[in-house]
Amino acid sequence: MTRISTNWTFLHKKIFPAIWFGFLALFLVGGLVSGAAKQSASFLIVPVVMSVFGYVMMKRMVWDLVDEVYDRGDSLLVENRGQEALASLSSIMNVSASTYLNPPRITLRLVRPVAFGDEITFSPVTGFRLNPFARNKVAEDLIMRVHQARDAR
Repeated sequence: MTRISTNWTFLHKKIFPAIWFGFLALFLVGGLVSGAAKQSASFLIVPVVMSVFGYVMMKRMVWDLVDEVYDRGDSLLVENRGQEALASLSSIMNVSASTYLNPPRITLRLVRPVAFGDEITFSPVTGFRLNPFARNKVAEDLIMRVHQARDAR
């Protein structure tokens, strides 16, 4: 059983948002305590706008990532928030890879939903690469194996 999701998911889902919202809270409180917010409304507006922007971006791009994905040959073991689900390769309808995002994402659309719904999104293991436009090896491998599994049905 090989792990195909990155070890950095916890950092992306928990640590980075805490730093982001913590910094904005410090900025807001600092502006209120120093009295700068009374002189300029931007000390109130900017942190609120950045909080809303950060929340929307993290909700759409980070918080939907599952914690861990393991390759079991003919299926994938998916773990998220202490729950596990098994998705066979033949039950995957589509594999899409978004490599131009940070963190990179792979979304698996399922024919038969599992405990997490009909889509599984995870951040794959990526090595160092000089070409930012290179295809993700994990995604390419999954695409080929899903196609072979569907043909074998």
